[in-house]
Amino acid sequence: MTRDEAGSGASDKAGTICRALRRAIIERALEPGAALPEDALGERFGVSRTIARHALGQLAAEGLVELRRNRTAVVATPSWQEARDTFDIRIELERLVVRQLAGRLSKAQLATLRGHVDAEDAARGESDAVSIRLATEFHILLAQMTESPILTRYVSELAYRCCLILSLYSRPHSSECAINEHSLLIDALESGDAETVMKLMHHHLDSVAERALVAQAKPRERDIMAILAPYAEAPQPAAKARGKRSLKAAG
Repeated sequence: MTRDEAGSGASDKAGTICRALRRAIIERALEPGAALPEDALGERFGVSRTIARHALGQLAAEGLVELRRNRTAVVATPSWQEARDTFDIRIELERLVVRQLAGRLSKAQLATLRGHVDAEDAARGESDAVSIRLATEFHILLAQMTESPILTRYVSELAYRCCLILSLYSRPHSSECAINEHSLLIDALESGDAETVMKLMHHHLDSVAERALVAQAKPRERDIMAILAPYAEAPQPAAKARGKRSLKAAG
């Protein structure tokens, strides 16, 4: 094996850990303040502590993990003001996303979005974690459809951080509200009314923030090895696995 191949293999393994930890955070299996020991991660995913440390560094850059002076990593615990600021920045970015997409989506892309909302509807009544993950993936899917790597990156990172916030400052998630509002967004995108769809997105995310930023939830003490067991082999979230279609083909 060449040095480049070895480096690529380590990067792939670190990426696997990042995806698993993100999903565990989105689904509230890992809560704010939960410790993320390098040795436990290495054992769970069958990698060295160096690779585990690299993955934690990536998540720290995304704002999902805090690296402390004693080399202990924990799931980030945003302050209330940081949480509010995160939602405010996300609102502005996602207004830009829908402005770019309004009237430019192909029939296939619209069908993909509606299919995702159908999946959200089918999951109604399941755990809040599933509903929040699907709702988050809807927004990431919209960003991916812009075909802008910068928008996709920053919307994804902010959306994941908002999931972390929802587990810290929360009341029960309203999946029905999310589904109805997502459907309205798709209709406005199809109509091509950029002003309306930007207002809808602003209202939607602001309402999510207002519903969420209520009170701090009580942390749970749980064993990280048990928490991550179902995530070690978990597939990549559906929204990220989908291919990107060119906006030039919009019908």
